[in-house]
Amino acid sequence: MVSVLRPDGEQASQRSTPNADSTAALFDVSPLLSAAGFKHAFFTRIGGVSQFPLDSLNVAAGATGDDPAAVRENVRRCAAALGVRLEQLYFVSQIHSTDAVIIDGSEDRDEVVERKADITASRVSGVACAVRSADCVSVLLGDRRSGAVVAAHSGWRGTVANVVSAGVEVMRSLAPSPSIIAAIGPHIETCCFEVGEDVARDLASASSAGPSVIDRSFAKPHVNLRRVIRAQLVSAGVDDASIDDVPGCTVCNVERYFSFRRDADKSGRMLAAIVARSGATP
Repeated sequence: MVSVLRPDGEQASQRSTPNADSTAALFDVSPLLSAAGFKHAFFTRIGGVSQFPLDSLNVAAGATGDDPAAVRENVRRCAAALGVRLEQLYFVSQIHSTDAVIIDGSEDRDEVVERKADITASRVSGVACAVRSADCVSVLLGDRRSGAVVAAHSGWRGTVANVVSAGVEVMRSLAPSPSIIAAIGPHIETCCFEVGEDVARDLASASSAGPSVIDRSFAKPHVNLRRVIRAQLVSAGVDDASIDDVPGCTVCNVERYFSFRRDADKSGRMLAAIVARSGATP
């Protein structure tokens, strides 16, 4: 069975199979972010209107060739699941950088999506910051004190560049002395992330975890991106106990997640989003 979860982490209902006619966008949540009052979601591929092979909650049109009207409806469903209007849900054109776009909610979301960056951030209550992925790691940050939020897209290049550390710095620019919660979402896990020796070396050098992130029990190196990113967050000043792992391998779970490594140009993109709230801690 596949669980349908509300953004506050409570189970709402269950659905055994994906249904293109369903209006329920399915997603995974972080218990730590939910406990701190942050509406958020790591959306799956389930609960949209896009047709095979992009069935069904695909949130990218240009990169996939999907019907823009279907993609817009899918994004609208994601916004509805988060309790915001479509106009309040922002994401950008990702380029594997450490660049950020800070949003106050007055921007035209169709203009923001054309901006090139890999971090979205806001401290304006009701603004939803998002990134898109299909194997890359989505990382959501929330500040317990101010309610500010950051969403970061960390592919292997972004991980080498330490984009999550840049995200933490963006948070500090929005909220001095933040108390940060971080959630690392589903992505290509160690079991499926085979790389060459050069990429393995780069990722081993990207954090204090060092070579421990490389699994050499396979014929070729496999890398644990989750371990790299956790170490980067800790080095950036996030308390290890405030980092949540939201499990799931995008490659292994065909029915639940899109995967570019698995499906190449037949892969859709999934959304991960977090909504800024007021500064009062629940």
